[in-house]
Amino acid sequence: MDLGLNGQAALVVGASRGIGLAAARRFASEGCRVAMMARDAERLATAADEVRHACGAAATAGGVAADEVLSIAADATVEAEAARAVAATLARFGRIDILVNLVGGSRGDAGILAGDADWDIVLDSNLRAAVRMTRLVAPQMRDRKSGAIVNVSSIFGREWGGAVSYNAAKAALIAYTKSCARDLAPHGVRVNSIAPGSTLFPGGSWDRRRQADPAVIEKFVKSELPLGRFGRPEEVAAAIVFVASPAASLIIGACLNVDGGQSRALF
Repeated sequence: MDLGLNGQAALVVGASRGIGLAAARRFASEGCRVAMMARDAERLATAADEVRHACGAAATAGGVAADEVLSIAADATVEAEAARAVAATLARFGRIDILVNLVGGSRGDAGILAGDADWDIVLDSNLRAAVRMTRLVAPQMRDRKSGAIVNVSSIFGREWGGAVSYNAAKAALIAYTKSCARDLAPHGVRVNSIAPGSTLFPGGSWDRRRQADPAVIEKFVKSELPLGRFGRPEEVAAAIVFVASPAASLIIGACLNVDGGQSRALF
């Protein structure tokens, strides 16, 4: 299926591993020029080389050329670094057609008595980074009257689960997405969110938990995951790329679960 993405420019924030890396690879395979942004310069360079290598193998099949993959080491939780990343992407590609916000994670005290410092780091990564990147990128989309923004939340932004601060931040991200969608739709810009379930990849939180206590994780898989397995980054990436594409032209302000039936919410 041709998603109509050939020649578009995508900025993927949080692209050094897991879902972000899989999304960058998938965008490139669809013919998108891709800017990959993450904090860890060494890991990002390795990830970008991996995408470039995949591009070299797929270029004859309609994918983007390897030299159209840009690596930007920057922290989306810092205003100056976020602005630098956006400026670098615009300098290379001349426009940003797609923004994917993938920064997140649970940190610090997971309970209701967590201090301000713990709340700040979770809100900075899971909510404020997406707000900041949207604020920097949306104006040029609005001026062109085209663009797509995808915020990656979690099923635990739609129902109870996980650490308190993470749960609240992801719910806030979904609410923010809806507000952006309503404001930007008249200007031709679509904004949506994706809510992954438990997704396994090397170095990720579920990988660390599985190594620390395999028996507990085996029990979790049997009781909580109807498919009997974790999700794969590529499965979530496929949904991100579809929602960002012209093929999803009527999907605006939605939050799509990509969880293998894990969540229990009815709406």
